[in-house]
Amino acid sequence: MPLWKPPSPRVRELIRRGAETALDPRPEWLAELDAATLSSQAQQAVAADPVLAAGMRRTNRSNLLFWAASNVRAPGEPVPANEGEAPLAIARDLVRRGLDETALDAYRVGQGVAVRVWTQIACSLTDDTEDLRELLDVSLRSISAFVDDTVAAIAARMHVERGELTRGTHAERREVVALLLDGAPITRQRAQARLGYALDPTHTAAVVWTDDPDADLHRLDRAADALAAAADGAPPLSVIAGAATRWVWVHGRPDTDRIRDALEALPAVRVALGSAAPGVDGFRRGHLDALTTQRMLARLSSTRRLTSYDEVELVALLTQDTEHADRFVTRVLGDLAAAPAEITEAVRVFTAEQCNASRAAARLFVHRNTLLRRLAHADRLLPLPLASRPLDVAAALEVLRWRGRD
Repeated sequence: MPLWKPPSPRVRELIRRGAETALDPRPEWLAELDAATLSSQAQQAVAADPVLAAGMRRTNRSNLLFWAASNVRAPGEPVPANEGEAPLAIARDLVRRGLDETALDAYRVGQGVAVRVWTQIACSLTDDTEDLRELLDVSLRSISAFVDDTVAAIAARMHVERGELTRGTHAERREVVALLLDGAPITRQRAQARLGYALDPTHTAAVVWTDDPDADLHRLDRAADALAAAADGAPPLSVIAGAATRWVWVHGRPDTDRIRDALEALPAVRVALGSAAPGVDGFRRGHLDALTTQRMLARLSSTRRLTSYDEVELVALLTQDTEHADRFVTRVLGDLAAAPAEITEAVRVFTAEQCNASRAAARLFVHRNTLLRRLAHADRLLPLPLASRPLDVAAALEVLRWRGRD
């Protein structure tokens, strides 16, 4: 870190006061910081992965609080690189996803937001232009040096992780799986021999992950075993895709009730199931479907712990562009979007039962007249009558049902 003259006692006190403010950041500051670091085109691979995106958000907060806490303790003094658990964890996961150091450009983008927020804080601390000039000169150079040193530390860690990934059984599994997923010319027999996993039978692929930074990661491996036990009982193929993510394949179609029961003993573990199909194509297609399911849950901020592609295929297609999906829901549902759950559920089940009131009432365990009253209420809330566009309403309600769902 470059040396500079320590600030005057007055400015040291101003920096300390400003750092105390930064230690309790406003939600809108954090939201802006997260949006900036995840919204660029170069960061789409990170933003689309729930574990990577959560890791980046944790790292944003870690860096902000690390710098602020250092300046509360020693205002205006050099701040060392943040080599805590959050930035080092994101380094591991970036490498395991096959991403390189260009992903660290997000820190430069975040630096711009931090500088703007810090300048606002600084300008609220004093009206003395000389003190303000000195405060900004010292603190902005401090922020720049801190980000440079932290990025260098994370890049060094990525280099180490990359070396470790090239050694051992897990590295061989990742290599073979990558070849299969990319459609590379590796023979089925050779792939099976190296993986210890038969590729001819029907597979179900899954993504098993946690976005809880304090979770016991051994639970991910237990969840993979539970998936296999709920299918044909043969050992699963499990690949470490990140510190908090496993890519898993099992033979057959697992019993979702058994998986759900197993997850009760594995807090914070989540599972996205892909489609089931045989052969190498089924291996590849199922994995892509599991990833699609996981990413849809992230887009909609759903906390559902077990989700299958079959349940969400339509919603996944509709919500690839979240802004467009939001407009679609608002335009189609109108005031129905904010209606009580009993009203929206009545419409959803009614359309799912092909607009048969008797079947829908039986499925909801309500009297037919009760259902009809709820449907009439829904018609008053919809921009257009349900009968004029039942498919659009059904699709919009599916998006609404999965958004933020427990």
